Amino acid sequence: MRDRRTPDDTIVVLVEARFTSIDPRYTSSNDDGRLARLVAPGLTTMETPTLEPRPLLAESIELRDELTVDVRLRAGLRFSDGSPLGSADVVFTYESVLDRAMESPMLRNMRDRFSRVEALDALRVRFHLVKPLATIMSDFEFGIVSARAAGADRRFTDGRVVGAGPYLVESYRPDEVGLRRNPYWAFAAPRTERVRVRVVPDANARALMLVGGAADLTLNTMRVDLVDDLARSRRVALATGPGPKLTYLMMNGRDPALGDARVRRAIAFAIDRERVLRAKMDGRAVLATGMLPPGHWAYSGEVATYHHDPARARALLDEAGYPDPDGPGPRPRLRLVFKTSSDQLRVALARVWAAELAEVGIAVEVESFEWATVLADYKVGTYQLGSMQTAAITEPDFLYAYFHSSRIPTAEEPNSLDRWAYADPRVDQLTELGRRTLARDRRRAAYAEVQAILARDVPIIPLWHEDNVAVMNGELRGFELFPSGSLWGLLTASKTR
Repeated sequence: MRDRRTPDDTIVVLVEARFTSIDPRYTSSNDDGRLARLVAPGLTTMETPTLEPRPLLAESIELRDELTVDVRLRAGLRFSDGSPLGSADVVFTYESVLDRAMESPMLRNMRDRFSRVEALDALRVRFHLVKPLATIMSDFEFGIVSARAAGADRRFTDGRVVGAGPYLVESYRPDEVGLRRNPYWAFAAPRTERVRVRVVPDANARALMLVGGAADLTLNTMRVDLVDDLARSRRVALATGPGPKLTYLMMNGRDPALGDARVRRAIAFAIDRERVLRAKMDGRAVLATGMLPPGHWAYSGEVATYHHDPARARALLDEAGYPDPDGPGPRPRLRLVFKTSSDQLRVALARVWAAELAEVGIAVEVESFEWATVLADYKVGTYQLGSMQTAAITEPDFLYAYFHSSRIPTAEEPNSLDRWAYADPRVDQLTELGRRTLARDRRRAAYAEVQAILARDVPIIPLWHEDNVAVMNGELRGFELFPSGSLWGLLTASKTR
């Protein structure tokens, strides 16, 4: 076997985009969040085979009444600097997010949930809720950081967040993060001493590094065509499994044309999602009918569906007031711009959809930019068409975050997720009910109705739920693929010659 280029005691992980922060109070991307959970996990964890939350730093969680929750911490917990983790650190973490002056992007979500957090004694914390909250167990996944190690401004120097996770931060740069095994981690120690996470934006470069032995793992960053090529290499191993993320086509509801649900339905009928799955995804995704994946406890398939039907698309455009101006001639019914990242697969998909939309009379110009530029434009509504992927959908409360009218971004709340400016009073009412009632049957019924309304109005076009795909150097062993798509499997991974 060839000589390995990465050290025996280090797993080198490749990601696509630069980090903004691995402090859980300031994360803004999936990669930020995945590293934050390794360094500073929360009172509960979703890193389970079923995505059901379970206590982690918490020993017990007691609902005293609808608006009061008591949490008892495990005894003997320590942060990665050896200092004890107690109730004061939990209060510090939550209150620093609730403090507007800290400018945490998590402020709005936290403020909607908690009015106050107080320490009852060294190990007990009481949470006072704004309203009854059915999502409390998953909300407690929020990472806990050390009050003692934070500076006078309650932040961490040079990105070196101090948490109580399986790894500690050895070095931090936006393009590379070094982690080392935390000797004070309360559970089974990671099998490998160090993890180095490198940012490599180009997919071909990531593939060459894995084949050549200069890297050990990348998770959910490879185009399907490259995965197929890599699968034929003896130097690379694959692990795949169902994923809870949704890839979707987004339409700006503020746009005069796209604000009409008939136009949005026409676009949904014009694109051939099944063909893309066959041609581009190679069976590593399942067709979506909505935000929730099949198999989720709140999933409902009793919704309107949109199979490829160009004739129906043309009829809807006629009905919406966009007739074909010259019959079989070249003039379009309307013109739109599809803004996407410069990733080769995303650009290719945008061009496929542009060609399909042209067949029904919608001329689409595809513009590609670096991801940071595209995301900034999406946030402020400077787009007509685009595509994105959600984080792992573990809680149906995601429907509130993406479709409640209060989640339309504003200058004060630019990180809100209703970037298509969708508003429906019934969806507002039902998603409020879903997050406030504790009875799962009532939640399931509310979310079923929400899914039916969204399928009718089509604020976004759900495309597919992509599988989790880990591409590994052939010498990496024991990496467990979690449904959340996290890097928690690093704890059991090691390398062999």
